[in-house]
Amino acid sequence: MHINSAQTHPSGFVHDMDEAALRHAQHTTAQQLGLKVHFSDSLRSDGSAGPEMAVIPAGWFEMGSPSHEPGHEPSEAPLHYVQLSRAFAIGRYTITAEEWQRFRAATGWSQVRELIQAQGREPVVNIRMADALLFIDWLNSETGQLYRLPSEAEWEYAARAGTDTPFHYGDYASCREVLFKPMFPFPEKTKKRRSFFPQCGSMMWAMEVGTKPANLWGLHDMHGNVWEMTASPWQPDYQHAPSDGHSLPGRGNNQRIVVKGGSWFDPATAARSAARRSRLRDELDVNLGFRLVREI
Repeated sequence: MHINSAQTHPSGFVHDMDEAALRHAQHTTAQQLGLKVHFSDSLRSDGSAGPEMAVIPAGWFEMGSPSHEPGHEPSEAPLHYVQLSRAFAIGRYTITAEEWQRFRAATGWSQVRELIQAQGREPVVNIRMADALLFIDWLNSETGQLYRLPSEAEWEYAARAGTDTPFHYGDYASCREVLFKPMFPFPEKTKKRRSFFPQCGSMMWAMEVGTKPANLWGLHDMHGNVWEMTASPWQPDYQHAPSDGHSLPGRGNNQRIVVKGGSWFDPATAARSAARRSRLRDELDVNLGFRLVREI
């Protein structure tokens, strides 16, 4: 973890905190709120458990990527400090097909039969943002809580879990930690290239959630598997990004949203914490899903 000691940051600057301090912040926040670090709300209709959430402590972080980071794109600049002024909870996993099926059975939501559908613990895909919002309305009614899509900053803050490296575990993409398209591995700075086969056989579909290791705050699949929708309207860079990570820039006529995380179909560079892409608000794809934030 790189720390620039020449700069002075407010308390709660997560890049100055070691792993023990980051875990302590998460546990202390959960204790203060009367929650477990990882928890699920019960659904009123049948008492079953809702999506599993992780408590994320408030704090500051540096968002975006430096120009020297492999895969850096202009849309990830400039680097800027963002404050998450209040704690929140975020899904440990993307919403799965089996979770979606409960919503579908309860509401009668239907899908075009020709579309490929996920199964079981696979991430639900081939749904539009408007469909995700219907799921959120149903979940809010079932739990009495306030769920929503994350802002882009909330997503990146949670994914990094205090790190400022390209991935939450370090500088390079490994198939042990990330599901990406192995034809396009992460660029190596040294002449010696790592062998990605046979560990990195090409996939034709997303893996079940939780297959890859979690980050320090207990979140799985923040790198790779499927792209994840955010509530943030697409902006070409961070020149006018809000400093409060819970806020969203004005959307105006912008019909595009920011998606984060990369996917099984994309290069390893697309799975970096800072990587971002734009998608149409009504777009659906076999590598696009979502995870939720819950207000706490």
